[in-house]
Amino acid sequence: MADPITLKADVELGVVPTHVKFVGGLVPDENGKLPRDGGGQLVVVAEMAKLCEMAPVKIDAAQITVFPGVDDGDTDELMTGLKDLGLKVYLMFMVGGADPMNPDDEEKVVEMLKAGLEIAKKYGVEHVASTSIEEWMQDGATPKTGADFAAAVAHLAKVHTRAVTEAGALAGGVKHWHFEFLRGGEFQTFTDVAKAWEVAKAANTAIGSKFFRVMVDAAHCGDSELSIPENQAVLAEIAAADEFSMFHASSKTTRGCLSTDDGWIGALLSTAAQTGKLQFVFVELFHHEDPALEPLRQLDPGHGIDTTDGRSYSQAVVDGLVDVARRLNNLVARGMLK
Repeated sequence: MADPITLKADVELGVVPTHVKFVGGLVPDENGKLPRDGGGQLVVVAEMAKLCEMAPVKIDAAQITVFPGVDDGDTDELMTGLKDLGLKVYLMFMVGGADPMNPDDEEKVVEMLKAGLEIAKKYGVEHVASTSIEEWMQDGATPKTGADFAAAVAHLAKVHTRAVTEAGALAGGVKHWHFEFLRGGEFQTFTDVAKAWEVAKAANTAIGSKFFRVMVDAAHCGDSELSIPENQAVLAEIAAADEFSMFHASSKTTRGCLSTDDGWIGALLSTAAQTGKLQFVFVELFHHEDPALEPLRQLDPGHGIDTTDGRSYSQAVVDGLVDVARRLNNLVARGMLK
């Protein structure tokens, strides 16, 4: 192990362990049971333990995916196992089989979101996130514009505030909900940071506080139609409105090693730091052979490139943590981050 790195920035550094693959790592089976390794340990817990041992910088947190219908015992083992590693745990809600923008699916979506919020309440999770503003890779979907876009924003605000209210999330200790937008092709409508912000603003108006925020994922920003300066300008506005605090350090297109990023992480992380609102930075890599992500490889062959350069994915994530930690420390050194 290299000499230990002390994180000097007043932020939490974490991992989104998507590199273990959705199939065989994150997604429950037909009985709601989560994947386990050869020794019987939950794959996510085993991997986070490995990363904590390997990384020369302290990992503060793990952001884990939450799917509907997971076995209660496995959920308890997952949450307890991660906390036993000294990690703070944050949740990422996944919504499937329903369109959050379609009023006909409102009850299905609300119930799925409420189930996630109940887990957050039970285990004292203060920050949740979701990709629940649009259905992933919906066949035949076209971008909503004009009046249709406005109607979608209003409906999404209704759906998410309903879930928060009916689950009693505010009283249950949930502090903020971070919306994640996705690249064009994965989503059709909410494909850049400015569009996602419209949902957060509307939901905050409906709920009467700054509860909802926009997560900034460098990869999705890089694959959107906005340039780096345009993303930086919107990010600064969102932060000034107190509707940003969470950043994903992830490489555009490949979603692999951060060395394939082409400058987006550095540029946007610097802007995020200068806003004074940055609180969470997560390193996120995806496995280039994950069966669940075959549609992404068909959308863009760049997603299927092996960027490990002979390393394990665990080592690639550790290298990402080192890179981001050094960036954060040097942002502190330059007076851009506390």
